Amino acid sequence: MSAPVTVRRRPVPAAPRHGFARTASSLTLSLALLVLALLASVMFGSKTTSPGEVLDVLAGQGDGYLRTVVESRYPRTVLGVLAGVCLAVAGTLMQGVTRNPLADPGLLGVNAGASASIVAATAFLGASGRTDTMWWALPGAFLAGLGVYALGTTGGRASPVRLVLAGAVLSAVLAAFIQAVTLSRPRVFETYRYWVVGSLGGRSFDVVWSVLPFAVVGLLLALVLGPGLNAMAMGDDTATSLGARPERIKAAGLLAAVLLSAAATAAVGPIAFVGLAVPHMVRALVGADFRLQIVFAAVLGPVLMLFADVVGRVLLRPGELMVGVVTAFVGAPALLVAVRRMRGTS
Repeated sequence: MSAPVTVRRRPVPAAPRHGFARTASSLTLSLALLVLALLASVMFGSKTTSPGEVLDVLAGQGDGYLRTVVESRYPRTVLGVLAGVCLAVAGTLMQGVTRNPLADPGLLGVNAGASASIVAATAFLGASGRTDTMWWALPGAFLAGLGVYALGTTGGRASPVRLVLAGAVLSAVLAAFIQAVTLSRPRVFETYRYWVVGSLGGRSFDVVWSVLPFAVVGLLLALVLGPGLNAMAMGDDTATSLGARPERIKAAGLLAAVLLSAAATAAVGPIAFVGLAVPHMVRALVGADFRLQIVFAAVLGPVLMLFADVVGRVLLRPGELMVGVVTAFVGAPALLVAVRRMRGTS
C-alpha cells in the first residue's frame, strides 16, 4: 500500500513590496508631514499663533488669552487625526475587499445611513444638538453597512459587484427619504444641513471618547487582516489554495470598514474623498502590500484631513470653510487620476 499523502497548507505570502530603504524614507517623510499638520492645526485659525507661542502653551506658559486660543484648537485637531485615520483605513479596506480602486466608505451606504438616522431622529424623536445627532448617526451608519453586506451576499459569498450595487440602491432609497423629510420640515433641514457638510469645528473631547472604542476595534481588526488581503489580491481561488479564507476576510474587512467609517461619520459628519484619495497616495509610496498600506493610510489620512481643515480656516478668515468642502476639492483630482489609470490599464 502506498503511504497516505499529506497536504500541507502553505502560509499566506506577503505581497511584493518596495525596498526597505524606500519604505523607511517614505515613513519618515509621512511622519514629518503629520507633525507639521498637527502644528499647523493648533497654529492657524481666526488668530495665527507662532510655533514659539504654541510651545509656550504646551509647557504651561503664556498669557491666559493665548492659552485659550491654542487650547480651543486641541479637540478639532484630535478629531481630525481620528477621522483621518478612520476614513483612510476604511477606504483602503474597501478597495482591497471589493478590488475596486474607486471604492470608498460611502460605497457601503454608511454616509447615507448616518444621514437618514439623524433626519429620522430629529423629525420624529425630537433629537437636537450635536451630541444627540452623533449618537443617532452611529447606529444608522452601522446598520446601513450591515444592510449593504446582507444584500450583496449570495449563498454566503460576498460579491464585489453585488456590494457596489447594493450600496448604490440603499443610498438612493435613503437619499429619497432624507429629501422627503427635510423638504417638508424646515427645522429638520436646519439641523441636517450643518451636519451633512462635515466639519471639525464645534466639537469637544466628549465626541472623541464616544467614538474612540469603535475606531480602535476597527483599526486593530484592519491590522490583523493585512496578510489575508494580500492573498485575496491574487484571487479567491489562489487565496484559498494558500490557506486563506476569502469569505471570512471579506466579512471581517467590511466589518472593520463599517466600524471605522461609522465612527468618523458620527463624529464629524460625512467627509468625502479622504477614503478614496489616501489609498491611491499610499499605493504610490509602498506598493501592493496591504500591511504597509494600512499603516501608511493611518498616517497620511490625518495629514490630509488636518491640512484641509487649516486651509478652510485660513481662506475665509475670520470665518471658516467646512473641511468637507475642502476635501472635495482635493479629492476630485484624485478621482480623475484614478479613472485615467484604470482606463490606461483596461
